[in-house]
Amino acid sequence: MAFGIHFWGVRGSIACPSPRHMAYGGNTSCVEIMAGEKRVILDAGTGIRDLGKTLLKNDMRRAHLFLSHTHWDHISGFPFFAPAFDSSHAFTIMSGHLHDKGGVRATLAGQMMQPMFPVPIDIMQSQLIFEDFRAGDSFHIDGGIAVRTAVLNHPSEATAYRLEYKGKAVCYVTDTEHLVGRPDENVLGLIEGADIVIYDSTYTDEEFPEKVGWGHSTWQEGVRLCRGTNVKKLVIFHHDPDHEDEQMGLIEKESRAAWDRTVVAREGMFLDLG
Repeated sequence: MAFGIHFWGVRGSIACPSPRHMAYGGNTSCVEIMAGEKRVILDAGTGIRDLGKTLLKNDMRRAHLFLSHTHWDHISGFPFFAPAFDSSHAFTIMSGHLHDKGGVRATLAGQMMQPMFPVPIDIMQSQLIFEDFRAGDSFHIDGGIAVRTAVLNHPSEATAYRLEYKGKAVCYVTDTEHLVGRPDENVLGLIEGADIVIYDSTYTDEEFPEKVGWGHSTWQEGVRLCRGTNVKKLVIFHHDPDHEDEQMGLIEKESRAAWDRTVVAREGMFLDLG
C-alpha cells in the first residue's frame, strides 16, 4: 500500500469497552498513515496500544507521532505504547499548541508522574525526539511527506494536519467547534481539494446547541465544509461515547443519504489512497 490509512481508535472523550460499542469501536483517537515505507501516527489515544503491538510484530522501528492536542483521550495510550520502551526504535513526537506552555515532552512526562502513573517517561528506552511548532506552520518530513497545519477552535487549542504524498492529501481535523452559519476559514483553507478529510463529528446538529463550548463539531458541519471545498471523501470521526452502535448505525445511514461521499470511521478500518 503506497498511501493508506488505518484507524486504531475512533472514539472521543473516553474509551468505551462495552458490548454496545463493538461495531464501531471503543478506543480513543489514533490513526496510522502509511506513506511508502514511512509511518505517521495521528494522536496517542488508547488505540495506540494495539498499533504499538503491530509495529513490533512488523519490525517497523521509526515513525512520527503528531498530536492534535493533549487532552486525555488523545494521549492516554502513550504510556502503553510498547515500541517506546524498546531501544531499537525511534519516534519524533510533534505538537503545535505547547510551544509556549512548556513543550510537548513536559506535557507527556507530566501524565506519567506519581501519583498519576507508576512508570516515568525516562524509562522509555527508544530514541524519543520532541519537537514543538506553531499551529499554522508547514514543513516536510522524511519520505517526501509535506505537512500543513492549522489552528482549531478547541479549549486549550488544537492543531489540524494535512499530509500530502505523491499527489494525494489526507486531512485530520479533530477536535474543533464550529460557529453556526460561519464556516471555519482555517479548516476550509486546509481541506480544499483533499482526497480524505477525517473530521470531528462528535455530535449531531440536533445535539450541538446543548454542547456549545465543549470544543466539538457535527457530522452535518463536516458535510457542509467538504461539499464546498472539492473534498473527495469525508470520514466521520471522534464518536461520542454516548453514541452506541444503534445510534451510530443511524448516523451512518443519515450521513450517507445526505452525501454519498461520507464514511463513518470504524476501529480497524483501512482506506487505500493508492
